[in-house]
Amino acid sequence: MELEAIPGVGAKTADALRELDDPAAALHNGDVAAIARAPGVTHGRAVQIARGAIRSRHDDDGRVLATDRAREIYRDAVGLLQDRTVTDYAAQRLETFYPSASRSRIESVQSVVSTAMEREPDPDTLEALAGVEPLSSPPTVRVRERCLATADAERYAAAEDAVPELSVEIAEDGRDLAELARSYATVVVLDESFAGIDVEGDVRVRPDALETPSETVPERLLAFFATNRDRLLAAADVHEAAGMEPACDPAALRDALSRLDDDGTVIGDDEHERLAVAVEDLDAAVGTAESVANDHLRDAIRERDVTIEGQDFLSLVEQGARVDSLLSRELADEYDTALEAATEHVVESLRLDPGEAEIADRIFRGDPTFPVEHDEAAVSRLRTELTAARDQRATELKETLAADLADLREPAADLVHDALERDVELAIARFAADFGCTLPTFVDGDDDASAGGAGGSASADAAAEPPADDVDGGPADGGFAIVGGRSPLLDVDFADVEPVDYAVDGATLLSGVNSGGKTSTLDLVALVAILAQMGMPVPAERVRLERFEEIHYYAKSQGTLDAGAFEATLREFGDLVSGASGRLVLVDELESITEPGASAKIIAGILEALEGQDATGVFVSHLAREIRDAADFDVAVDGIEAVGLVDGELRVNRSPQKNHLARSTPELIVEKLADDRGGEFYDDLLEKF
Repeated sequence: MELEAIPGVGAKTADALRELDDPAAALHNGDVAAIARAPGVTHGRAVQIARGAIRSRHDDDGRVLATDRAREIYRDAVGLLQDRTVTDYAAQRLETFYPSASRSRIESVQSVVSTAMEREPDPDTLEALAGVEPLSSPPTVRVRERCLATADAERYAAAEDAVPELSVEIAEDGRDLAELARSYATVVVLDESFAGIDVEGDVRVRPDALETPSETVPERLLAFFATNRDRLLAAADVHEAAGMEPACDPAALRDALSRLDDDGTVIGDDEHERLAVAVEDLDAAVGTAESVANDHLRDAIRERDVTIEGQDFLSLVEQGARVDSLLSRELADEYDTALEAATEHVVESLRLDPGEAEIADRIFRGDPTFPVEHDEAAVSRLRTELTAARDQRATELKETLAADLADLREPAADLVHDALERDVELAIARFAADFGCTLPTFVDGDDDASAGGAGGSASADAAAEPPADDVDGGPADGGFAIVGGRSPLLDVDFADVEPVDYAVDGATLLSGVNSGGKTSTLDLVALVAILAQMGMPVPAERVRLERFEEIHYYAKSQGTLDAGAFEATLREFGDLVSGASGRLVLVDELESITEPGASAKIIAGILEALEGQDATGVFVSHLAREIRDAADFDVAVDGIEAVGLVDGELRVNRSPQKNHLARSTPELIVEKLADDRGGEFYDDLLEKF
């Protein structure tokens, strides 16, 4: 994918995206979390970039959400989906789903959604998902016991860039290599010209070292797995709980991770642990060995029958008198025994092997002295040997484990990605189940119906039959028809929401009593259209609608507008009616912007303009009679009818009746008074309605 070809991605942003491990995969998957890890890219920008990549892939350059209120409904819809996610990844991923007029985009999402709606969000899977996060890159690990060596300046620079974990040294000849071998446990030589050179120490000639970083610096791979251990284990748990087919063997992954500590070191190897403990405890062991030897000599001196009393002899010794000749003459065997005991203590306490024990045997040698003292040079030699053996063993273990993990690197990434995507699917499944959703059917004049995209789900099949049979005014090749729609945006328990049937094709006035549900109906229509064009399931029994190029939703104005605001509003509607076809226009009580008489004329003019276009519109208004009288065509009027007043509360049929001018709340009250109390006054008032 050419990064600069993505809408909104310039050269600077493209350079930042190239810093990602796999920018193409992140963009293709809509992985907002990964995109946001690019330098200087914020979360909001990452969402825009992900959407831009999707739009580019589907040649989708439209903007369906045309007004603030439409965008608010979209945010509400996304929020309902996000409320049902477990991971931050899924919540961010859902933001890449947007209302589109592109058939390919809608159908590609519907194919995912139809599968998602069949998922079972069982508690074990949801619990396991709580531990899953996108994989992260660990900080660069500095490895001090190994280095790279080369005599070539260009290769030197390439090595510094390719393997920042290791020091890169210049080595002109074998003498330089020998010096490096004394400073590092392992020297990796990049120049083939050094092949066959005989240098003491662990010197490896590997011209391909820069091309095989997992072998040259296994710490890089181990640090990755150590950093992401918990996420990988949680992802494996998700696969097992959900019965998913894993990208790698979870048992093999768990076994490999069990051999890795949190800091990237290999654990569980007895030999490495022995060497590590020996290096750590060497000084303490030597100190204790001295005490063992000296205690043995003290006891021998006290008990020995020599030409001077033992206690006096001991006093002389402790006062610093020369005792080497006396020890050699009088206590030679005891001195040897003391040194043997000291050496044995070092060997046994540190669990030294025969070769190491041979070096340890030199620690307590030399002319007899009291107190016994160790040979620091011999201790240093043993420490060097133990440290080198420890580091070489660690390198071998790292190389072995890295070789095991190398084949798991990509499958492990897929394991985590698939687990996170399952959270996206389960959020959709929970949304669909919580709100009784179905996949809608799209109708277009030239192709009649595209039900459920590539879905094939039961919900999509049910929607294939047009709901126009159940609702008057269902779309033949445009508009919308909703059967059993229930809005989850209402401030009541969803179980208490009354279902609504409504269909519109063309421009329509919606009349009805105050608090009868007109605005809620507009919200429902907007929500259904927006979710449908996101490719998502909609909260209804069945829905059929066209793919709208734009959705315009104008909320009720809070009070009469001043002259400037009124002019701006008229300009907005002027742009609306002169725009492209294929729009859904929802307007809530536009008459509130100015005087009722003028409002009726303005709304009538807007309806006249829309009537000549391929647009679907629902205008909520209390001025239906006045607007109809002012219009130069037969304006369709639907009504949300109140069936009466009970204890001062309205009883309403929430589904609009087609071609019906609903009674207003005042008319209902006057009618009730006329029935209850009778009298000429109330009868005359009722006749005026």
